[in-house]
Amino acid sequence: MATLELVQVKKSFGQTHVIHGVDLAVAHGEFCVFVGPSGCGKSTLLRMVAGLESVSDGEIRIDGARVNELGAAERGLAMVFQSYALYPHMSVRQNLSFGLENMRVPAAEIESRVAEAARMLRLEPYLDRRPGALSGGQRQRVAIGRAVVREPRIFLFDEPLSNLDAELRVRMRAELGALHDRIGNTMIYVTHDQVEAMTLADRIAVLRDGRCEQFARPLELYNAPANLFVAGFIGSPRMNFLPGRVERRDGAAAMLRLDAGATVRVDGIEGAAAAGSAVTFGVRPEHMKLVAAGAGEADLSVDLTEQLGGESYVYGKLANGFELTARLPGQTRVKRGETVGLALGDSAATYLFDADGRALKRGQTGTA
Repeated sequence: MATLELVQVKKSFGQTHVIHGVDLAVAHGEFCVFVGPSGCGKSTLLRMVAGLESVSDGEIRIDGARVNELGAAERGLAMVFQSYALYPHMSVRQNLSFGLENMRVPAAEIESRVAEAARMLRLEPYLDRRPGALSGGQRQRVAIGRAVVREPRIFLFDEPLSNLDAELRVRMRAELGALHDRIGNTMIYVTHDQVEAMTLADRIAVLRDGRCEQFARPLELYNAPANLFVAGFIGSPRMNFLPGRVERRDGAAAMLRLDAGATVRVDGIEGAAAAGSAVTFGVRPEHMKLVAAGAGEADLSVDLTEQLGGESYVYGKLANGFELTARLPGQTRVKRGETVGLALGDSAATYLFDADGRALKRGQTGTA
């Protein structure tokens, strides 16, 4: 196991700046996920940690020691890429042992490490098969096994599940989580899939445009996002946002007049929100309720209903054209073209952001 520190890490390609001073500290044995939209810099950041990209400024430290000048092979890391990159003419056993043979590891130790990795990853029945005779999930396990046998200080994963179908992704997520529990190594995992991030991570770094917007535990990101971007990125369907203004302020409470016409009360405000200031009100789809038309804070004209059996999604527009999504438990009789009332959620489960997108009130803290 090892610690990892990024200290004001920056990366430029010529005059193009892609990473803008990222600070992170990953603890021994922690499963850390870098998540964000395409182009946010998460893979570039991982490649800098791996030593595959140079650092333009700042420091990368492993166990407190600066490693900027060390090559990839000298850092004691192992990386699993998006593509399996297996040798097609070699058996699974040979794929697992090849790197160790190049490192001049004794034959008895190679055999022991390969056997242990195969046991952990349930590859023992396939050791004499070639990659062409394996399923996608089995090939990915072999790719992970090649990293495991090296016994690295830190594992690096660059979107390793993106080539798998939906069912395999779910199974492999569970296997990766179980693997981390068994071996306890520090792991850094890159994905654009927030479900992977939320289910795997001890802590998540949410990246946007080469900057870390928030670094926190999964439920803290969900329950207490630091800004509008994190609030909209974490959670599916995404949080509903409605612009408005503060009508009056009373201590930690405020009455808002939303552009959609509704008036709502928000309690527990932590920042400055003077009367007249522009704000954005946020409420998650699962915290809204549908009521009879005219009985809620606003009316919703339904554009689409998705029935999933155990839950339902209702998509619609308010009178001023703002789009909202409600997630309802179980099944619903609401259909396209209907107008329903909308209750915008308990004040404890609502959010408020200032004109610059900073959180003024972060909703309920849950168990984060």
